[in-house]
Amino acid sequence: MKIGVVVLNFGEPEDATEEEVVPFLERIFLTNASLEGDVSPEAARRRSRELAERRAPGLIEEYRKIGASPLNRQATQQARAVEDELRSRGHDARTYPAMQFTDPLISAAVRAAREDDIEQLVGLPVYPLCGASTTIAALDAVEKEVGTLDWDVPFSAVTGWHRHPLYTSIRADGIRASVEADGLDLTQAGVKLVFSAHGTPMKYIHEGVRYQAYAEESCRAIARELGVEDHVIGYQNHTNRGIEWTQPDVETVIREVDADVVVVVPVSFMHEQSETLAELDHDLREEAEEVGLRFHRVPVPHDDPRFAVVLADLVEPLLRASGETLPESGDLTWGRCRCRPTPGTYCLNAVSRPANSM
Repeated sequence: MKIGVVVLNFGEPEDATEEEVVPFLERIFLTNASLEGDVSPEAARRRSRELAERRAPGLIEEYRKIGASPLNRQATQQARAVEDELRSRGHDARTYPAMQFTDPLISAAVRAAREDDIEQLVGLPVYPLCGASTTIAALDAVEKEVGTLDWDVPFSAVTGWHRHPLYTSIRADGIRASVEADGLDLTQAGVKLVFSAHGTPMKYIHEGVRYQAYAEESCRAIARELGVEDHVIGYQNHTNRGIEWTQPDVETVIREVDADVVVVVPVSFMHEQSETLAELDHDLREEAEEVGLRFHRVPVPHDDPRFAVVLADLVEPLLRASGETLPESGDLTWGRCRCRPTPGTYCLNAVSRPANSM
Protein backbone atom coordinates (compact mmCIF):
# COMPACT_ATOMS: atom_id res chain seq x y z
CA MET A 1 0.00 0.00 0.00
CA LYS A 2 1.27 3.46 -0.92
CA ILE A 3 1.37 5.60 2.22
CA GLY A 4 1.41 9.39 2.15
CA VAL A 5 2.45 11.33 5.25
CA VAL A 6 1.69 15.05 5.31
CA VAL A 7 4.33 16.41 7.66
CA LEU A 8 2.76 19.56 9.06
CA ASN A 9 4.66 22.63 10.17
CA PHE A 10 4.06 26.31 10.78
CA GLY A 11 6.22 27.80 8.02
CA GLU A 12 7.99 31.15 7.89
CA PRO A 13 8.86 33.53 5.03
CA GLU A 14 12.19 32.90 3.35
CA ASP A 15 12.78 36.62 2.72
CA ALA A 16 12.28 39.59 5.02
CA THR A 17 10.05 41.48 2.59
CA GLU A 18 6.59 42.97 2.92
CA GLU A 19 5.47 40.90 -0.09
CA GLU A 20 6.15 37.67 1.82
CA VAL A 21 5.55 38.68 5.41
CA VAL A 22 2.14 40.38 5.09
CA PRO A 23 0.38 37.39 3.41
CA PHE A 24 2.03 35.07 5.96
CA LEU A 25 0.62 37.11 8.83
CA GLU A 26 -2.77 37.46 7.16
CA ARG A 27 -3.13 33.69 7.04
CA ILE A 28 -2.24 33.41 10.73
CA PHE A 29 -4.70 36.09 11.82
CA LEU A 30 -7.46 34.71 9.60
CA THR A 31 -7.01 31.23 11.08
CA ASN A 32 -7.58 32.75 14.52
CA ALA A 33 -10.32 35.22 13.55
CA SER A 34 -12.80 33.64 15.97
CA LEU A 35 -10.78 35.01 18.89
CA GLU A 36 -12.54 38.34 18.41
CA GLY A 37 -16.03 36.86 18.19
CA ASP A 38 -18.34 35.90 15.35
CA VAL A 39 -17.75 38.11 12.32
CA SER A 40 -18.52 37.78 8.64
CA PRO A 41 -15.85 36.30 6.36
CA GLU A 42 -15.38 39.71 4.74
CA ALA A 43 -14.89 41.42 8.11
CA ALA A 44 -12.48 38.70 9.22
CA ARG A 45 -10.38 39.21 6.10
CA ARG A 46 -10.31 42.99 6.58
CA ARG A 47 -9.33 42.63 10.23
CA SER A 48 -6.64 40.07 9.37
CA ARG A 49 -5.16 42.43 6.80
CA GLU A 50 -5.18 45.28 9.30
CA LEU A 51 -3.40 43.22 11.95
CA ALA A 52 -0.91 41.89 9.41
CA GLU A 53 0.06 45.33 8.19
CA ARG A 54 0.46 46.52 11.79
CA ARG A 55 2.67 43.57 12.80
CA ALA A 56 4.71 43.25 9.58
CA PRO A 57 7.37 45.97 10.18
CA GLY A 58 8.41 44.48 13.53
CA LEU A 59 8.53 40.94 12.16
CA ILE A 60 10.50 42.03 9.10
CA GLU A 61 13.05 43.58 11.45
CA GLU A 62 13.24 40.30 13.39
CA TYR A 63 13.91 38.35 10.20
CA ARG A 64 16.63 40.80 9.23
CA LYS A 65 18.28 40.28 12.62
CA ILE A 66 18.55 36.54 12.06
CA GLY A 67 19.40 36.72 8.35
CA ALA A 68 16.71 34.30 7.21
CA SER A 69 14.45 31.79 8.87
CA PRO A 70 15.80 28.22 8.72
CA LEU A 71 12.41 26.72 9.63
CA ASN A 72 11.32 25.57 6.16
CA ARG A 73 14.71 24.06 5.36
CA GLN A 74 14.83 22.19 8.67
CA ALA A 75 11.24 21.00 8.23
CA THR A 76 12.01 19.63 4.76
CA GLN A 77 15.03 17.77 6.11
CA GLN A 78 12.92 16.28 8.90
CA ALA A 79 10.29 15.11 6.41
CA ARG A 80 12.94 13.38 4.30
CA ALA A 81 14.37 11.69 7.38
CA VAL A 82 10.92 10.36 8.34
CA GLU A 83 10.42 8.99 4.83
CA ASP A 84 13.79 7.23 4.99
CA GLU A 85 12.97 5.77 8.41
CA LEU A 86 9.56 4.48 7.30
CA ARG A 87 11.05 2.96 4.16
CA SER A 88 13.73 1.27 6.24
CA ARG A 89 10.89 -0.38 8.16
CA GLY A 90 9.45 -1.81 4.95
CA HIS A 91 6.70 0.74 4.23
CA ASP A 92 6.05 2.15 0.77
CA ALA A 93 5.88 5.64 2.20
CA ARG A 94 6.32 9.13 0.87
CA THR A 95 6.34 12.30 2.95
CA TYR A 96 4.98 15.67 1.91
CA PRO A 97 6.29 18.72 3.80
CA ALA A 98 3.38 21.12 4.32
CA MET A 99 3.27 24.54 5.96
CA GLN A 100 0.24 26.18 7.49
CA PHE A 101 1.17 29.71 6.49
CA THR A 102 3.86 29.65 3.77
CA ASP A 103 4.69 27.57 0.71
CA PRO A 104 4.42 24.66 0.30
CA LEU A 105 0.91 25.11 1.70
CA ILE A 106 -1.15 22.21 3.01
CA SER A 107 -3.48 22.32 0.02
CA ALA A 108 -0.56 21.83 -2.38
CA ALA A 109 0.82 18.93 -0.35
CA VAL A 110 -2.53 17.11 -0.34
CA ARG A 111 -2.92 17.61 -4.09
CA ALA A 112 0.58 16.23 -4.65
CA ALA A 113 -0.28 13.16 -2.59
CA ARG A 114 -3.39 12.55 -4.67
CA GLU A 115 -1.43 12.91 -7.91
CA ASP A 116 0.95 10.24 -6.59
CA ASP A 117 -1.99 7.83 -6.17
CA ILE A 118 -1.48 7.55 -2.42
CA GLU A 119 -3.72 4.86 -0.93
CA GLN A 120 -3.61 5.90 2.75
CA LEU A 121 -3.00 9.41 4.04
CA VAL A 122 -1.64 10.31 7.48
CA GLY A 123 -1.48 13.79 9.01
CA LEU A 124 1.62 14.25 11.17
CA PRO A 125 2.07 17.64 12.90
CA VAL A 126 5.63 18.34 14.01
CA TYR A 127 4.37 20.20 17.07
CA PRO A 128 5.39 18.50 20.34
CA LEU A 129 2.44 20.06 22.17
CA CYS A 130 -1.10 19.86 20.82
CA GLY A 131 -2.54 23.33 20.26
CA ALA A 132 -5.67 24.75 18.66
CA SER A 133 -4.14 27.04 16.03
CA THR A 134 -1.26 24.67 15.25
CA THR A 135 -1.94 20.93 15.53
CA ILE A 136 -5.73 21.00 15.29
CA ALA A 137 -6.00 23.75 12.67
CA ALA A 138 -3.36 22.04 10.50
CA LEU A 139 -5.15 18.69 10.57
CA ASP A 140 -8.49 20.35 9.89
CA ALA A 141 -6.91 21.97 6.82
CA VAL A 142 -5.70 18.59 5.54
CA GLU A 143 -9.13 17.04 5.95
CA LYS A 144 -10.80 20.04 4.34
CA GLU A 145 -8.56 19.78 1.28
CA VAL A 146 -9.25 16.05 0.97
CA GLY A 147 -12.96 16.92 0.92
CA THR A 148 -12.48 19.74 -1.57
CA LEU A 149 -10.77 17.29 -3.93
CA ASP A 150 -13.57 14.75 -3.35
CA TRP A 151 -10.78 12.26 -2.71
CA ASP A 152 -11.91 8.95 -1.28
CA VAL A 153 -8.75 8.09 0.68
CA PRO A 154 -8.47 6.68 4.22
CA PHE A 155 -7.20 9.51 6.42
CA SER A 156 -5.86 9.23 9.95
CA ALA A 157 -4.00 11.70 12.12
CA VAL A 158 -1.84 11.96 15.20
CA THR A 159 -2.15 14.97 17.48
CA GLY A 160 -0.40 15.07 20.86
CA TRP A 161 2.84 13.13 21.13
CA HIS A 162 5.06 14.84 23.71
CA ARG A 163 4.75 11.75 25.94
CA HIS A 164 6.87 9.67 23.60
CA PRO A 165 9.73 8.62 25.93
CA LEU A 166 12.41 8.98 23.25
CA TYR A 167 11.30 12.55 22.59
CA THR A 168 11.73 13.35 26.29
CA SER A 169 15.21 11.81 26.17
CA ILE A 170 16.14 13.80 23.06
CA ARG A 171 15.22 17.00 24.85
CA ALA A 172 16.99 16.08 28.07
CA ASP A 173 20.14 14.93 26.25
CA GLY A 174 20.26 18.15 24.24
CA ILE A 175 19.97 20.30 27.36
CA ARG A 176 22.58 18.26 29.19
CA ALA A 177 25.10 18.49 26.35
CA SER A 178 24.51 22.21 25.85
CA VAL A 179 25.00 23.22 29.49
CA GLU A 180 28.02 20.96 29.96
CA ALA A 181 29.67 22.51 26.89
CA ASP A 182 29.22 25.91 28.55
CA GLY A 183 30.61 24.70 31.88
CA LEU A 184 27.26 24.89 33.67
CA ASP A 185 25.65 22.55 36.20
CA LEU A 186 21.85 22.53 36.42
CA THR A 187 21.97 21.33 40.02
CA GLN A 188 24.24 24.17 41.14
CA ALA A 189 22.78 26.95 43.29
CA GLY A 190 22.02 30.04 41.26
CA VAL A 191 21.39 28.15 37.99
CA LYS A 192 17.73 28.04 36.96
CA LEU A 193 16.17 25.90 34.24
CA VAL A 194 13.62 28.04 32.38
CA PHE A 195 11.34 26.46 29.81
CA SER A 196 9.90 28.79 27.19
CA ALA A 197 6.74 27.62 25.42
CA HIS A 198 4.85 29.33 22.64
CA GLY A 199 1.86 31.06 24.21
CA THR A 200 -1.74 30.48 23.22
CA PRO A 201 -4.96 32.46 23.76
CA MET A 202 -6.77 31.36 26.91
CA LYS A 203 -10.01 31.19 24.89
CA TYR A 204 -8.71 27.95 23.40
CA ILE A 205 -7.83 26.61 26.84
CA HIS A 206 -11.31 27.47 28.15
CA GLU A 207 -12.80 25.65 25.17
CA GLY A 208 -11.06 22.44 26.19
CA VAL A 209 -7.74 22.34 24.40
CA ARG A 210 -5.22 21.11 26.98
CA TYR A 211 -2.11 22.82 25.56
CA GLN A 212 -1.07 24.50 28.80
CA ALA A 213 -1.42 21.29 30.81
CA TYR A 214 0.63 19.44 28.22
CA ALA A 215 3.35 22.10 28.28
CA GLU A 216 3.68 21.85 32.03
CA GLU A 217 3.60 18.05 31.91
CA SER A 218 6.31 17.88 29.26
CA CYS A 219 8.55 20.27 31.19
CA ARG A 220 8.20 18.17 34.35
CA ALA A 221 9.14 15.02 32.43
CA ILE A 222 12.24 16.60 30.86
CA ALA A 223 13.35 18.14 34.16
CA ARG A 224 12.90 14.80 35.93
CA GLU A 225 15.08 13.04 33.35
CA LEU A 226 17.73 15.71 33.97
CA GLY A 227 17.49 15.17 37.72
CA VAL A 228 16.33 18.76 38.22
CA GLU A 229 13.47 19.42 40.64
CA ASP A 230 13.35 23.21 40.46
CA HIS A 231 12.35 24.68 37.12
CA VAL A 232 9.98 27.35 35.79
CA ILE A 233 7.95 27.79 32.62
CA GLY A 234 7.08 30.99 30.79
CA TYR A 235 5.11 31.65 27.61
CA GLN A 236 6.04 33.60 24.51
CA ASN A 237 2.80 35.48 23.99
CA HIS A 238 1.97 37.52 20.88
CA THR A 239 -0.56 40.05 22.10
CA ASN A 240 -1.64 41.52 18.76
CA ARG A 241 -5.25 41.31 19.92
CA GLY A 242 -6.60 42.55 23.24
CA ILE A 243 -7.28 39.07 24.60
CA GLU A 244 -6.08 36.92 27.51
CA TRP A 245 -3.03 34.72 26.90
CA THR A 246 -1.26 31.97 28.82
CA GLN A 247 0.66 33.16 31.86
CA PRO A 248 3.25 33.92 33.02
CA ASP A 249 5.00 35.67 30.15
CA VAL A 250 8.55 34.43 29.81
CA GLU A 251 9.73 38.04 30.12
CA THR A 252 8.07 38.25 33.54
CA VAL A 253 9.74 34.99 34.56
CA ILE A 254 13.14 36.38 33.60
CA ARG A 255 12.59 39.63 35.51
CA GLU A 256 11.43 37.86 38.67
CA VAL A 257 13.50 34.65 38.75
CA ASP A 258 15.79 34.12 41.74
CA ALA A 259 18.97 33.09 39.94
CA ASP A 260 22.36 34.14 38.66
CA VAL A 261 22.20 32.10 35.46
CA VAL A 262 19.16 31.14 33.38
CA VAL A 263 19.23 28.14 31.06
CA VAL A 264 16.41 28.78 28.58
CA VAL A 265 14.86 25.85 26.70
CA PRO A 266 12.39 26.54 23.83
CA VAL A 267 10.31 23.48 24.65
CA SER A 268 7.39 23.83 22.23
CA PHE A 269 9.53 24.14 19.11
CA MET A 270 11.18 21.53 16.90
CA HIS A 271 12.83 24.05 14.59
CA GLU A 272 14.94 27.13 14.96
CA GLN A 273 12.85 30.09 13.84
CA SER A 274 12.14 33.72 14.62
CA GLU A 275 10.67 32.84 18.02
CA THR A 276 13.99 31.28 19.04
CA LEU A 277 16.60 33.18 17.04
CA ALA A 278 15.08 36.65 17.52
CA GLU A 279 12.66 36.58 20.46
CA LEU A 280 14.92 34.51 22.70
CA ASP A 281 18.46 35.05 21.45
CA HIS A 282 18.05 38.80 21.04
CA ASP A 283 15.06 40.15 22.97
CA LEU A 284 14.98 37.81 25.97
CA ARG A 285 18.76 37.84 26.28
CA GLU A 286 18.64 41.63 26.57
CA GLU A 287 15.96 41.38 29.26
CA ALA A 288 18.10 38.92 31.21
CA GLU A 289 21.28 40.92 30.95
CA GLU A 290 19.50 44.11 32.01
CA VAL A 291 18.64 42.48 35.35
CA GLY A 292 22.14 41.03 35.77
CA LEU A 293 21.52 37.44 34.66
CA ARG A 294 23.87 35.29 32.65
CA PHE A 295 21.82 33.91 29.74
CA HIS A 296 22.27 30.48 28.14
CA ARG A 297 19.88 29.31 25.42
CA VAL A 298 19.70 25.61 24.57
CA PRO A 299 19.48 24.88 20.82
CA VAL A 300 16.43 23.11 19.40
CA PRO A 301 17.43 19.48 18.64
CA HIS A 302 15.90 19.59 15.14
CA ASP A 303 18.72 17.56 13.60
CA ASP A 304 18.94 14.80 16.22
CA PRO A 305 18.73 11.61 14.11
CA ARG A 306 16.50 10.02 16.75
CA PHE A 307 13.75 12.49 15.99
CA ALA A 308 12.91 10.70 12.74
CA VAL A 309 12.52 7.54 14.82
CA VAL A 310 10.02 9.30 17.08
CA LEU A 311 7.95 10.55 14.14
CA ALA A 312 8.03 7.17 12.38
CA ASP A 313 6.92 5.56 15.64
CA LEU A 314 3.88 7.84 15.54
CA VAL A 315 2.97 7.05 11.95
CA GLU A 316 3.53 3.29 11.89
CA PRO A 317 0.76 2.26 14.33
CA LEU A 318 -1.79 4.31 12.40
CA LEU A 319 -1.09 2.17 9.37
CA ARG A 320 -2.34 -0.86 11.31
CA ALA A 321 -5.37 0.85 12.86
CA SER A 322 -8.66 0.92 10.98
CA GLY A 323 -12.10 2.30 11.77
CA GLU A 324 -12.64 2.19 15.50
CA THR A 325 -9.48 0.16 16.17
CA LEU A 326 -6.95 1.95 18.35
CA PRO A 327 -3.31 1.92 17.28
CA GLU A 328 -1.03 -0.48 19.12
CA SER A 329 2.70 -0.10 19.50
CA GLY A 330 4.97 -1.26 22.27
CA ASP A 331 5.34 1.22 25.10
CA LEU A 332 3.15 3.92 23.56
CA THR A 333 -0.35 4.27 24.99
CA TRP A 334 -2.73 5.47 22.29
CA GLY A 335 -6.23 6.83 22.60
CA ARG A 336 -8.78 8.83 20.64
CA CYS A 337 -7.86 12.48 20.78
CA ARG A 338 -9.92 14.62 23.16
CA CYS A 339 -8.79 17.95 21.72
CA ARG A 340 -9.77 16.92 18.19
CA PRO A 341 -12.59 14.37 18.64
CA THR A 342 -12.71 13.46 14.96
CA PRO A 343 -12.79 9.82 13.83
CA GLY A 344 -9.35 8.53 12.96
CA THR A 345 -7.53 11.06 15.16
CA TYR A 346 -5.30 9.53 17.83
CA CYS A 347 -2.82 10.78 20.39
CA LEU A 348 -0.63 9.72 23.30
CA ASN A 349 -2.43 12.11 25.69
CA ALA A 350 -5.92 10.63 25.73
CA VAL A 351 -5.28 8.32 28.66
CA SER A 352 -5.06 10.24 31.96
CA ARG A 353 -1.98 9.75 34.10
CA PRO A 354 -1.24 10.62 37.71
CA ALA A 355 0.26 14.09 38.09
CA ASN A 356 3.53 12.69 39.42
CA SER A 357 3.97 10.22 36.55
CA MET A 358 5.26 12.77 34.07
